[in-house]
Amino acid sequence: MVKELLRKLSDAHGVSSSEGNIRDIVRAELAGVVDEFREDTMGNLVAVKRGDDFSIMIAAHMDEIGLMVQYIDEKGFIRVVPIGGWYGPVLYCQRVVLHGKNGPVPGVLGAKPPHVMKEEERKKEIKIENLFVDVGATSEEEVKNLGIEIGTPITIDREFTDLAGTRVTGKALDNRVGVAMLIRALQQADSPHTIYGVFTVQEELGLKGAKVSAYSLNPDCAIATDVTIPGDHPGIEKKDASVEMGKGPVLVLVSASGRGLMADPRMTAWLRETAEKNDIPCQLEVGTGGNTDATIIHLERGGIPSIPLSIAARYIHSPVEVVDAADVEAGVRLLVEALKGKPAL
Repeated sequence: MVKELLRKLSDAHGVSSSEGNIRDIVRAELAGVVDEFREDTMGNLVAVKRGDDFSIMIAAHMDEIGLMVQYIDEKGFIRVVPIGGWYGPVLYCQRVVLHGKNGPVPGVLGAKPPHVMKEEERKKEIKIENLFVDVGATSEEEVKNLGIEIGTPITIDREFTDLAGTRVTGKALDNRVGVAMLIRALQQADSPHTIYGVFTVQEELGLKGAKVSAYSLNPDCAIATDVTIPGDHPGIEKKDASVEMGKGPVLVLVSASGRGLMADPRMTAWLRETAEKNDIPCQLEVGTGGNTDATIIHLERGGIPSIPLSIAARYIHSPVEVVDAADVEAGVRLLVEALKGKPAL
């Protein structure tokens, strides 16, 4: 089942530029399945299944958003900067893991307690620059003896958990969901074409790994597996996010109101027809925010026909993201069936 793979990937730690733990899981899962592994200088991992001269790139970013040590004060409190897009209040009083030279160190994100805030302070949004990490140390020297220094990466300390039915919650489901889909698709696919399964780095910092790998591989077309925002819970309207959890994977036709990607219509037709032919539930989305690796891939070389294949995920960029494992399973089936053929380019 894909759920146990999701658990393994979600519980692993891999902030942008420190994705090594995720690479190790991918290599272990695909050992003996693919014909070749390639790792480039940025850290992108390419799993190759060789076929004919037509090549299909499927990209899934390995990195999760996190933090990095910026400064350690004389009392042992650690100031941080965000790595990726955090909303400050989400981080207040979270437990974290600092990935130091001597191994992982637990800590908590603290700030001024509301009990001693003035009325005006309580009305203001908590900002990341006002947060600090407390590892229990009493001095800068004690922190450094733990193996923590300026530049140490930090991730959220949260475990994957089953919810009702087929729904699950955990950290970093953006985008360990996409990674799991790609792993399972490579394990199951029987394609006549050459498949590049690309596990990319630094997506959360500007789609950087995808840009490098797409240029290097120069595939005939590309799919990015990722997550997208549903409009099926309180606080958001369906007119702003029309897709729902539990209704299958999502073909993203437009991202960031067209400032990002306009999916290639031939790629859309290929995946839609595959879904219809194989009775796989599928949704369409025209999005106003957020981009995927497909946004940068489609601009490389002379242009690479691309589309995102996404899974609805609630509360993204938080420690408690929620997805429906049945949607992920359906996404895998769609990829496996699609790879038996190719788009009419």
